[in-house]
Amino acid sequence: MRRIFFIHYTVSSKIEPFYKGGKVQINKDGTCMFCTCGTKVNVLDIGTGMVTKSIEQEDQEAITCFSVSPDDEMLVTSSRSLLLKQWDWKENVCTRTWKAIHTSPVASMAFDSTSTLLATGGCDSTIKIWDVIKQYCTHNLKGSSGVVHLVEFHPDISRVQLFSSSMDYKVRLWNLNTSKCIMVLDAHYSAVTSLAFTLDGNTLVSSGRDKICTVWDLTTYKSQRTVPVYETVEAVMLLPEDEDFTALGVTSKEPHFITAGSKGIIRIWEAYSGRCIYSQCVPGKPKKETEENANEQSLIHCMLVPATRKLTTVTAEHNILSYDLHTLKLERQFVGYNDEVLDAKFLGPSDTHIVVATNSPQLKVFELATLNCQILYGHTDTILALDVFKKGTKFASCSKDKTIRIWRMNTETGEVNCVAQGLGHAHGVGIISCSRLKEGFIVSGSQDCTIKLWNLTKSLVANSGEKTAEPEVLRADLTEKAHDKDINSVVVSPNDKLMATGSQDRTAKLWSTSDFSLVGVFRGHKRGIWSVQFSPMDQILATSSADGSVKLWGLQDFNCLKTFEGHDASVLKTIFVSRGTQLLTSGSDGLLKLWTIKTNECVKTLDAHEDKVWGLHCNKKDDLVVTGSGDSCIIIWKDVTEIELAEEQAKQEEQILKQQELSNLLHEKKYLKALGLAISLEQPHTVLMVIKAIFGESNGQERLESTILKLRQDQKEAVLKFCVTWNTNSKNCHEAQSVIQILLRNETPEQLLQYNGIKAALEGLIPYTERHFQRVSRLLQASMFLDYMWQNMRLTGKSSGPDIQAEEMEIESFLSIDKTANVAKKASIIPTKDCAQGNEAQESEESEDSDSDTSASNKGNSNKQKQLQPPSEHFKENLEPPTESESDSEEEGKSDDQKAAVMKMKQRHPSIRKKSTSVETN
Repeated sequence: MRRIFFIHYTVSSKIEPFYKGGKVQINKDGTCMFCTCGTKVNVLDIGTGMVTKSIEQEDQEAITCFSVSPDDEMLVTSSRSLLLKQWDWKENVCTRTWKAIHTSPVASMAFDSTSTLLATGGCDSTIKIWDVIKQYCTHNLKGSSGVVHLVEFHPDISRVQLFSSSMDYKVRLWNLNTSKCIMVLDAHYSAVTSLAFTLDGNTLVSSGRDKICTVWDLTTYKSQRTVPVYETVEAVMLLPEDEDFTALGVTSKEPHFITAGSKGIIRIWEAYSGRCIYSQCVPGKPKKETEENANEQSLIHCMLVPATRKLTTVTAEHNILSYDLHTLKLERQFVGYNDEVLDAKFLGPSDTHIVVATNSPQLKVFELATLNCQILYGHTDTILALDVFKKGTKFASCSKDKTIRIWRMNTETGEVNCVAQGLGHAHGVGIISCSRLKEGFIVSGSQDCTIKLWNLTKSLVANSGEKTAEPEVLRADLTEKAHDKDINSVVVSPNDKLMATGSQDRTAKLWSTSDFSLVGVFRGHKRGIWSVQFSPMDQILATSSADGSVKLWGLQDFNCLKTFEGHDASVLKTIFVSRGTQLLTSGSDGLLKLWTIKTNECVKTLDAHEDKVWGLHCNKKDDLVVTGSGDSCIIIWKDVTEIELAEEQAKQEEQILKQQELSNLLHEKKYLKALGLAISLEQPHTVLMVIKAIFGESNGQERLESTILKLRQDQKEAVLKFCVTWNTNSKNCHEAQSVIQILLRNETPEQLLQYNGIKAALEGLIPYTERHFQRVSRLLQASMFLDYMWQNMRLTGKSSGPDIQAEEMEIESFLSIDKTANVAKKASIIPTKDCAQGNEAQESEESEDSDSDTSASNKGNSNKQKQLQPPSEHFKENLEPPTESESDSEEEGKSDDQKAAVMKMKQRHPSIRKKSTSVETN
């Protein structure tokens, strides 16, 4: 089921400028067209009408000229930076750049037939010949006068000749063997625009803006014929001599040439007799009108494509037309530049076309599948607005020429023709609206502040696909002065009973379509109203204004129900989408905003245009939107909400399956596959869990090392990237450091430097690694201090005190000394009296030190014990106090000499004897 809210639109297709004037060239096989567009050369696929490549110079300088080699391998461009660039245009790679040597920009350029030599004509009156294979300048030809705007090699390369023309209106012939001008062909009185050679190379036809064509004999260099063509000729070319052109009136075998010029038509002439045998009629215009006023569609280029038997022309309005060479029937038409788009609507029963009003008197109908364009002639001034009837086969247009026109599309061929014309407004007609239920009437609004209702006749209502000779004339049935200022918007209600108008006077009005009686007035906007629109579901009217707000009004009480504020500039158009639950608005800042009516919230802002968005229309299925802007771009937006939901659901299901597979792999201890799967999921936490699971094995470190080393380089890069994140947390730093250790131990520095992002990884690892080492060092110091404290602790009984402990330790010290003396006795060493007295004095000093400073004695004795016995025995002694039996056995184990020494010590120190007695009593 369709989701009502959170609708997301994305760009489905885009019609944007690809040609803004200058040279146009078609490659050898006729599949690609090269067009200059400012700082770049666009490569257009003639089959699809889409720009496949865009070759742009790095210096962002405007391209002055370009040329494609006859073998389709090279493209050479020149710019205002006085640099020549050689391109492999198929790969969009610049292979060579060199200075043009010209002191001013290059104005013309041409290859010879072998694709070896390149001639460049500059604005500095010089011509230079380049060997593009050996990459050096072969000739520097001087002698031209002014800008050299035309250079052309003779098709017979054995003659080694170059033809050029400059601002002195003469054609110069250069001999490249001598680098001299050998002949000057002087017959024109204006700029020479084009040269054409016959197959044998003995005849030349030149055309000029002096409205004549001259036929030259290249064996004698004399003029054979001057043909007046009565128009400024921009291009001339010779028809192939060995083909049948009887459909164009070609019957004789003499050379025939084609001219294209200011009249905007193609004409065919006999070269020797100078007779015009064919004159084209512009589609949609009478031949008489074509002859009289054709400057608006004058031709500036004409190209013959022998491979496809096509003839291509370029108009001054940047339209590119492709004809069948043998019949001159129009087959394809492309629009290189639309200028400012004022309105755009979907057209056709299935919305397969769009009709566009640009800043011109012609309408353009685009077929969305191929971008083939049909240009409709009829209006004599700029067309301002459009509207389409419900069925999609008829639409209406209004213009500054004070007229409206009704157009009908043939559903079989897609051809559109004008079937009716309405006259009656005193000023330009700025807005128009068609009836909704039936194809019954049209309402128009003008700058004369009036609205008019035009009823359609029965012949117009009938859906006959027959082409009418002359458009039917309509007269207005109702006229009413609606506002005090210009009327900007008119719309008919879904039931055809009401209509609404919006004006610069800051009001919107509701009218009855039956008699134009005023039903109500909507006041509240602070500036002029640009758009009004009825809701398809409720009795609500939406208005958008130059004050940047959109308001919803109730049709019963004419009160404002909601106000939407969010645009920073004028809101030019508004439409209801999502079955009337949302609003889509366009502003003069180039932004589209999607509003949810229920929550009064802007849920999406679409930014794709760079200028005012004048055109905004939704198709019948409510899933496509077309927008047209002042930046000459037309964008088709597609509602991808359902598609994204389906993709999101499929992605979630895939994630669940992969998670289950990962769990199975971990359970089966297939760590390599598990790690690879976790990396593919791009889940650092999951990868960490896999590594921890590997560590949980008995030989975890070895398994981890073998697993990491089996990964591909991209997987290792991903793991290293994850380690940077893990290393920031002390809980996971052990795993991160283990992985880093494995990589550093097994990968060479050269291999590590090949990793993507290795520099950023090191920058992230080093600070935290140093912090972890500092933390471990502090922990080690603390553990050593703890070990030291343990070695200084003794477990005693409940009644033990510090004095008793000190005295007992003193006794134990004395016993140890006495024991040493006994050992000495066993070794037959007899102590002297002085030694005995020294021992007694030492014992006395120790007892005095013990009485004076118990804590110091404890510390000293503990240090002695630390040196005399290992810590394990000390801990065992402290943790396991001796039992009574063990104490008795120790007493029994003492020697008689030790017992005597103890008794002697107690006699000397009564305090020790007293405390010992109390301990024994306890």
